[in-house]
Amino acid sequence: MNHDLGHTLFHRAIIESGAATSRAVHSYDAHLHEDQFRQFVEEAGCKDAPSHEVMDCLRGQPESAITNASFTVFDRYNPSVRWAFQPVIDGELIKQRPIDAWESGKWNKIPILTGFNTNEGTYYVPPSMSKSEEFTAFFQTLLPAYSASDIKTIDKLYPDPAKDTSSPYVDTRALPVGPQYKRVEAAYGHYAYACPVRQTAKFASAGQEPPVFLYRWAPNKTVQGGANHGDQMAYETFNPEVRAISENQEKIAGTLHAYFTSFIVSGDPNAVPGAYADRPSWETYNTSSSGRIMVFGEGNDERAGGSGVGIAAQVVDDDWSRKECNFWWTKSGISD
Repeated sequence: MNHDLGHTLFHRAIIESGAATSRAVHSYDAHLHEDQFRQFVEEAGCKDAPSHEVMDCLRGQPESAITNASFTVFDRYNPSVRWAFQPVIDGELIKQRPIDAWESGKWNKIPILTGFNTNEGTYYVPPSMSKSEEFTAFFQTLLPAYSASDIKTIDKLYPDPAKDTSSPYVDTRALPVGPQYKRVEAAYGHYAYACPVRQTAKFASAGQEPPVFLYRWAPNKTVQGGANHGDQMAYETFNPEVRAISENQEKIAGTLHAYFTSFIVSGDPNAVPGAYADRPSWETYNTSSSGRIMVFGEGNDERAGGSGVGIAAQVVDDDWSRKECNFWWTKSGISD
């Protein structure tokens, strides 16, 4: 979000797979990055090199040593979703924390289309999580700067199915997953993807004149994964693989594709009628009221073996995950 770019490089943006404020962007010398780099150097065979010769040592190693070291360190941190080799604030390419850039009010003010999926966390969290203590430990490890009070708030925001039989995270599905899985996938999905995306819509719509369009992708692709991270991609490009599944799937794909291509051409998902001219008008997002969001495929579970057709596209009040996002937004940028 470099405000010096003006309108010469970007004219509109489709932002997916999270947002600028997704997860954490640390300073280059944060403890996490220092630890991960040290481990990488050791695994690559340069442990004993003097600090000023480390890069020369790494350049002299065979490709296999570098590749194996990279995978080893990445896999070591993958279970806690603290992925190695993430972007860092270096003061040059990434000049400041994304949340600070938003709060400054200075960014390229262009039309934005952005969105998230209902079950963003299912791909990333431990499916076998079974104990309440594991849920707490997961977020303590992921977010070491969060206070004990913050962790308790997360625990309350996502009622523990082991202690509350009315919790929405009680999992009655016949799946090989732990009883905490549904809970941790929701909490992580909100933290890492859904709420940062909604934060983009919140800041951008309040701070610029060009319109912002927000969506949630809802069709269940699998019983366990639900509407998982990235599931919408084949629909955006109107792929035959999804169109051939059923007439309903083709309608969802055609509708989504029509909105996206119209936005690409004009900066407005409604401007170009195309083959799906009867699609609902996608309202611009506005934080001054409850906000309105486009929801795709709510109630459709055909791909997961169900018979639900659902609704291809509908504009609804932005109430989904609002309470949870209000908490995560208060913690934006607190990660080191």
